[in-house]
Amino acid sequence: MKLLDRFNLPDRVPDRTWDFFELMRFNKPAGTLLLLWPTLAALWLAADGTPSPGILTIFVSGVILMRAAGCVINDYADRHVDGAIQRTKNRPLTDGRINPSEALRLFAGLCLAAFVLVLMTNTLTVVLSIVGVCLAAVYPFIKRYSHLPQVVLGAAWAWAIPMAFAAQTGELITGLWVFYVAVVLWTVAFDTFYAMVDREDDKKVGIKSTAILFDDMDLSIIGILQIIVVFALVLTGQNFDRGPWYFSGVGVIALLFLYQQMIARHRQPEACFKAFLNNNWVGLVLFLAIVADSNHKTLAAFFS
Repeated sequence: MKLLDRFNLPDRVPDRTWDFFELMRFNKPAGTLLLLWPTLAALWLAADGTPSPGILTIFVSGVILMRAAGCVINDYADRHVDGAIQRTKNRPLTDGRINPSEALRLFAGLCLAAFVLVLMTNTLTVVLSIVGVCLAAVYPFIKRYSHLPQVVLGAAWAWAIPMAFAAQTGELITGLWVFYVAVVLWTVAFDTFYAMVDREDDKKVGIKSTAILFDDMDLSIIGILQIIVVFALVLTGQNFDRGPWYFSGVGVIALLFLYQQMIARHRQPEACFKAFLNNNWVGLVLFLAIVADSNHKTLAAFFS
């Protein structure tokens, strides 16, 4: 039984409130966590294990707001086709519980709230945040014209990394871009699993994706991307002078990628969705490996 069902949350809030919660995916936190893990990892790397509490609060809040905004603009862009897809036909914009103008106002409000948070950082972070909002807003419309919307999503998803470094250190060091590329490619890989769930429906309504582009080579290409991600994470560890805790975590991530390949090998939609969700463990392991390694370095320096 789902936690929300157990507490009958939809029965405890006004119907319209729950409709907006659903539009922002507050009832499905997996996506928020997937965005949160690389953001936290970047903050810990940028601060070498001791991020500013204020910056940490701003970025955690910003992740929640911007993931919600991304879901709203995605559903707005897809409102005319979601009804033809089994998984999305009951979304609030599709079945008429929320109208398009309300969705646009909500998107603007969420972006404005996130921007107010960013104004509490520095000029470089503010400038970078504008790029991030543009990437998030453009992504849902790319799938009408290109089979590579997952690449744009990856660029938007990973944009929290340079923002975190800018907010924490006031500069963009060269080493962060290897980590950025790792997260972009990781996002392309896990969102291709996600797109494989709706592949047949997407073909019917004209939605483009890497799952359709890759076709029978989907698992092989995802596997190649995952290998590159592991390699990029190793390079990131070298760039930031990480130790055994970090590299052990990267090893666990490689095993998780192998597990995803195994469970999705028959391309069943439920299995592909399970492989997608498993990436929350990838993000958690990465973050914990960075935290453990930072703490180990701190203790070693204290006792040396």
